[in-house]
Amino acid sequence: MMPRIQAIGLGVPQYCVPQRAVQDMVAQRFAAAFPEIQRYLTIFRHAQIDTRYLVRPLEWWHEPRSFAECNAVFIEAALDLSCQAIETCLQPLDLTPNDIDHIVVVTTTGLAAPSLDALLMQRLGMPPQTRRTPIWGLGCAGGLGGLNTAFDYLRAEPTQRVLLLNVEFCSLTYLADDFSKRNLIATSLFGDGVTAVLLEGDQVKPRNQAFGEIVATRSHLYPDSAEIMGWNIVNSGFEVVFSSRIPSIVREQFRPLLEQFLAQHGLNRADLGRYLLHPGGAKVVQAYQESLQLSDADLAVSRDVLRTYGNMSSATIFFVMQQALAAKPLAKDEFGLLAVFGPGFSAELGLIRGV
Repeated sequence: MMPRIQAIGLGVPQYCVPQRAVQDMVAQRFAAAFPEIQRYLTIFRHAQIDTRYLVRPLEWWHEPRSFAECNAVFIEAALDLSCQAIETCLQPLDLTPNDIDHIVVVTTTGLAAPSLDALLMQRLGMPPQTRRTPIWGLGCAGGLGGLNTAFDYLRAEPTQRVLLLNVEFCSLTYLADDFSKRNLIATSLFGDGVTAVLLEGDQVKPRNQAFGEIVATRSHLYPDSAEIMGWNIVNSGFEVVFSSRIPSIVREQFRPLLEQFLAQHGLNRADLGRYLLHPGGAKVVQAYQESLQLSDADLAVSRDVLRTYGNMSSATIFFVMQQALAAKPLAKDEFGLLAVFGPGFSAELGLIRGV
């Protein structure tokens, strides 16, 4: 037996914004910097996103906001939506935050000191001896980076429960005075969301059917690749960095990395029943498909999450997992693959099995 993913709670902001509305705002703001703006706006259609959820109404971004103002919104929304996701996660199991032994909080879209885990412990009245681990800077890879941390902890402490939170408000990193092509592309892609994931050691008696047990995890950092994805920290906030090379890297590098990971555990691709892949963008999903010759059905949930929510950085992988496995649970001993790429340039992989 291994640590289990026992429950997932989702938190989304109240403002559901159609992609066309974001496109219209960008057309107005970027027109002076892009004389052929209509040609560039095709990226909004190619993104294959219909809606996104934002922590503020779209009009809020019509004027530049300071980093201090955006970060204050980040902390406020992080606490509110984290509590919502935690309740959704724990309440069906008749658990409370007091039943949690260790809280892990992942984010890359805002800052807090004391860190969010400490602020949440205070708000929720959690025991002061609760262990806590804040993780910052992993971007999209942070969902599985946090899962890896929880997995390692629970192998050492099999009688305990870990609550993993992924808190990402990508909209707050938008710089209204950055008229670069990369900022325009980011505006077509990112959304806001929070997930709360309950993980339990194998000596904790389960209260419901688990999503699956974690069999193994893998981290991989590509050498000399820091310029591929991330943020530059500038006076006004977070300046987005990502390369047009990302889909080609995924297309070329994902398959050998996956096959090496599986071989370490006596498996091959034929042993995988489900693919739970982070939809970093439509081109990235297509790159996954081409790399592994996957069917449209294999990637249907990844594409549906992208269409409905956009890319919510580290939280997105658990939206995919919750939607896919709530609709069709893993069969006993069926293997599922979790995978995501992020800043570094890096990859995080996870292997889960139905119980």
